Amino acid sequence: MNLSDTERNTLTERTARLEARTGVQIVAAVVGKCDAYPEIPWKAFALCSGLAFLATMLWHPDAVLGGLTFLGTGAAAALASIFLPAFARLFIDAARREAETRQYAASFFLAHDLSRTQGRNGILILVGVFERTVVILPDSGIRDRIAETELQEVIARMTPLLAAGRIAPALRDGLDALEALLAARGFSGGAGADEIAQEVFEEKGA
Repeated sequence: MNLSDTERNTLTERTARLEARTGVQIVAAVVGKCDAYPEIPWKAFALCSGLAFLATMLWHPDAVLGGLTFLGTGAAAALASIFLPAFARLFIDAARREAETRQYAASFFLAHDLSRTQGRNGILILVGVFERTVVILPDSGIRDRIAETELQEVIARMTPLLAAGRIAPALRDGLDALEALLAARGFSGGAGADEIAQEVFEEKGA
């Protein structure tokens, strides 16, 4: 799990305070990996083995040694891409990671029926841990009052901490920024029931 019990409880309390002040329904989700990315080991093998073979032939032009270096380096790189997330991310560009995280967020929103709130005022904040990416999806009752560029500013507040692997602090800063944005746009709390009881989810993902 990416969050400790203490961090999870703290974030749950933080979302409850945000909901009480703004009247929206917040869900935070932390997903280990939003896609399997089956091409990563093959990309790692191809690139690293090719570079190793080229270096070997330039330094010591021997076909047998070059072939062994090609296979050994490629296999090691492919294995490293499976067990070392930071290395694996080198073979997936930011646009692909963003697209997969957004797709996972959309599926999560539907699967957990986050549109069931009476005022269509749910907001999903989803963190892709492997992707180091955040997606914020507001329901229809909120989209008309908050611009996508403003949500991107909230995400930008979270990104440096997320890049450092500090997931709970990133979510905390994101909730702080989101609360300030919602309050500035006139969202205020009410005495309504908590329509989405579980505010913090963790999933392994793909």
